Amino acid sequence: MSSKPVEQLSQVIVRFAGDSGDGMQLTGSQFTAEAALLGNDISTLPDFPAEIRAPAGSLPGVSGFQLHFADHDILTPGDAPNVLVAMNPAALKTNLADLPKGGTLIVDADAFSDRNLKKAGYAQNPLEDGSLDEYQLHAIPLTTLTVGALKDVADVTPREAERSKNMFALGLMSWLYGRSIEPSIEFLNAKFRARRPEIAEANVKALQAGYAFGETTESFAVTYEIKPAKMRPGTYRNVTGNQALSYGLIAASRLSGLPLFLGAYPITPASSILEELAGYKNFGVRTFQAEDEIAAVGAAVGASFGGALGVTTSAGPGIVLKAETVGLAIMLELPLVICDIQRAGPSTGMPTKPEQGDLLMVLHGRNGESPVPVVAARSPSDCFAAAIEAARIALKYRTPVYLLSDAYLANGSEPWLLPDVGELPDISTTFATGPNAGEEFLPYLRDEHTLARPWAVPGTPGLEHRIGGLEKADRTGNVAYDPENHDLMTRLRAQKVAGIAADIPELDVDDPDGDATVLVLGWGGTYGPIAAAARRVRAKGLPVAHAHLRHLNPFPRNTGDVLRRYPQVLIPEMNLGHLLQLVRGQFLVDAVGYNRVRGVPLRATEVAEAIKALVAHG
Repeated sequence: MSSKPVEQLSQVIVRFAGDSGDGMQLTGSQFTAEAALLGNDISTLPDFPAEIRAPAGSLPGVSGFQLHFADHDILTPGDAPNVLVAMNPAALKTNLADLPKGGTLIVDADAFSDRNLKKAGYAQNPLEDGSLDEYQLHAIPLTTLTVGALKDVADVTPREAERSKNMFALGLMSWLYGRSIEPSIEFLNAKFRARRPEIAEANVKALQAGYAFGETTESFAVTYEIKPAKMRPGTYRNVTGNQALSYGLIAASRLSGLPLFLGAYPITPASSILEELAGYKNFGVRTFQAEDEIAAVGAAVGASFGGALGVTTSAGPGIVLKAETVGLAIMLELPLVICDIQRAGPSTGMPTKPEQGDLLMVLHGRNGESPVPVVAARSPSDCFAAAIEAARIALKYRTPVYLLSDAYLANGSEPWLLPDVGELPDISTTFATGPNAGEEFLPYLRDEHTLARPWAVPGTPGLEHRIGGLEKADRTGNVAYDPENHDLMTRLRAQKVAGIAADIPELDVDDPDGDATVLVLGWGGTYGPIAAAARRVRAKGLPVAHAHLRHLNPFPRNTGDVLRRYPQVLIPEMNLGHLLQLVRGQFLVDAVGYNRVRGVPLRATEVAEAIKALVAHG
């Protein structure tokens, strides 16, 4: 416990920033773990460069990690940090504009050398020219203090000692906000003790030295306390979106009774799904790292044909390459889950930055009439339920389903209330076992309720049938070029997807007083900023309704009624208006878009301003 005065806070937003080799992601992750174990509600935003190792000290090489932790329910990683920890001039240069005047600024004074200042584009040292006078500046020689603390650690080079400065910074921040460093000590020992015991010792000592520095220095007069948040009873764990999505796919496999097969090719920001699932062979999960995106989705379709839950994962550039094979799965009418972890484009774009630019592509980016259901997750933990829902639809309706996430959800984290397994949906399916028309097996004889065709596992006696991408004859599945048959089959496939609307929940509207004139409609990862913005606007006395879409094709059956209930509709998106086009075209509602494509999540403040502007204009 600190001997200094303790000040109570309800929430704090901290951002760590430094070179991509400074360990900012590790530092942020461990600070997050400490906050989570204390029971705070948390939301994180990792932000790192696309380059494997950008030049040290350069602006493009800055890596950041923002954590919002609070004693109450929060929805976003925060619009701007209260505290910025900058490990070098480049980190200061790229992040200072986000720090409000009066915010706390902690920098490694040792890093502000002439060489590093020049790399970052500073003509003068900002620590000395008065340009930072409006902030609570703490220029601390982190590198010198770290190296000094580790001088007696055997077999640790000066360079390795310097690299432990991120742990010194973590120790200091842990002291400042009353976090226990014991979980981080356990983590460091588990990570390094067996292989590099000297590195484990160095990092632990640096962590402890940073904590002790906070207690003994005169730079910080007080420490802060953020009490645990009041959350729903249950067991929680901190989870990223890609972890939750992986667990959702495993759960879907168990709930359906089918083995899970993942065909994937590594691509940012989807790769960690492949890495996560590869560790669950004990649950019957099979992962296949293919030579390219086309082979990956082809293997997944083959697995579905063989009676497994076939899944393929990628990001925008890879989803493009998978399009023809997805069309094959549509023609074959086989279940397939395609996970698109969206990133900024076009082409390679900004691989580590989030965007919602793939909605129209997954809806229409294939040749011919090829409708598919589309499901979108709204938060990191929600990726679990979204994955189960995507698998449920794919299995029940024998169709490919796109599951949309994005780089913000994939890498960000939040507390996840572990579900009661007994309350998860039953998504078990059946296979054809014999003839379905007298003594004949008709592979395209449809279920009268779902329009799904029978799923015949190859090798089952008497169920031999044709497969391939050529148009199928109704009922028999033979190759057919008849015009009327093609028209029939095209309409049947479209009706099957459209009919899913009767099997999904209606669109829920958050309109506490029922008197709002403005509806804010969103989808995917914009949920947090929109919901937080609605809270802020309501707190100022402006009634506003909020609805968020999980199902983007088909839309919930009451979507049109909801939209027409409100005189004004605002649709914030991280694109140039994909959902906006769909709403205007399908429901003839004159909605207004709020569109930003900056490679960062929307900010609650700016969405709130857009809502207020629409109210004022109306």
